[in-house]
Amino acid sequence: MMFEFVLREARIDGRDDLADIGVIGGSIAAIEPRLPEGAPDRSAEGRFVCTGFVDAHIHLDKAGILDRCPICEGTLKEAVSLTAAAKAGFRANDVHARAETVLKQAIVSGTMAMRSFVETDPRVGLASFEALTQLKRDYASMIDLDLCAFAQEGLTQEMATYDLLIAALEHGATSVGGCPYTDPDPARHIDLVLDLAERFAVPADFHIDFDLDPEGSDLPALISSVKARGLQGRVSVGHASKLSAMAPERFRELAGQLAEADVGVVVLPATDLYLMGRGAERLAPRGMARADLLAKAGVRTAVATNNVLNPFTPFGDASLIRMANLYANVAQLGTDEQIAQSFGMIGEAAASVLGLLRDSAPTVGAPADLLILDATSAIEAVRRIAQPIAGWKKGRQTFEHPLPRLLRLSS
Repeated sequence: MMFEFVLREARIDGRDDLADIGVIGGSIAAIEPRLPEGAPDRSAEGRFVCTGFVDAHIHLDKAGILDRCPICEGTLKEAVSLTAAAKAGFRANDVHARAETVLKQAIVSGTMAMRSFVETDPRVGLASFEALTQLKRDYASMIDLDLCAFAQEGLTQEMATYDLLIAALEHGATSVGGCPYTDPDPARHIDLVLDLAERFAVPADFHIDFDLDPEGSDLPALISSVKARGLQGRVSVGHASKLSAMAPERFRELAGQLAEADVGVVVLPATDLYLMGRGAERLAPRGMARADLLAKAGVRTAVATNNVLNPFTPFGDASLIRMANLYANVAQLGTDEQIAQSFGMIGEAAASVLGLLRDSAPTVGAPADLLILDATSAIEAVRRIAQPIAGWKKGRQTFEHPLPRLLRLSS
């Protein structure tokens, strides 16, 4: 067997020995302790190799707008208001430039698949969608980008947004999303978005229950509609911070219902920590749903970026390994099993939320999406926020990120 490329001396989860990974036609053709010489190769030098990260929830179109959104209160209401005003000035070239900056950061941080929400409403029209569609084409060889046509500011009170969602879906959007908490009729909002998911045969993704009042959850209405329509496994939600404020028995009840309806949940630590619990004078709540506990109940879960440098999250670098570490810190996870689960929520578990079949460990027959991390295991990678060193997408190298080195001072 003649390989096109071999990644040698890789440390892979589930194997005790180092292995060589042979690539043919963009797929992994062999994983053996020692593959024949002759093909172009690269040594991982005994470092941990996985299949690349999956960002299940990000807003590329709204990234990098702090210069036009002066933060005063730091509240969710202010973030929605400031961003809505800023959107009126979005132009396709502006969105493309800002989104490209973050996408490049994500790629060199090891992300190889991503769902980006794209706001489509009368303030911005299809400008952001057109920009991200071009970006998707530009970087198709480096990252799989799912564009989710998204109604951030409601639907029932502004049905022109519905027409724009349809236009985006007709022009290639690969999922559709809504935000019930910004709509005067959340249940109707949910049904309108699910109507489009059925009509265009795409997944649906909702920003939902983004507050700390344990009452008034929109999850029951969503779960009921998903089951009635037979959309199990086709719907996911982001935030769901209400879950963090619920009594344990109510949390367990909803977790069971989410699992039964096969609704995925994406937790967004940076944003949830920044925006939630601001009214507390002491012992401020974390406001972050426990994805690890949801996973124990059988819910598909992920940890993701959400926003970068905007009023919703005025910091960030699109590093998912950093986000997995942050989640583990906030959720007070420390055992090897728990840390491994945190890693999975930016890998195969996150892929599952997006409906992708992807194992975090390289496997024969899978696409040769390979990532070298400066660690010896997934657990160590999360604990140390290990630096990605190099990545390959379908066998083609996409980035190089050499480790820093100390220079000896002259005496």
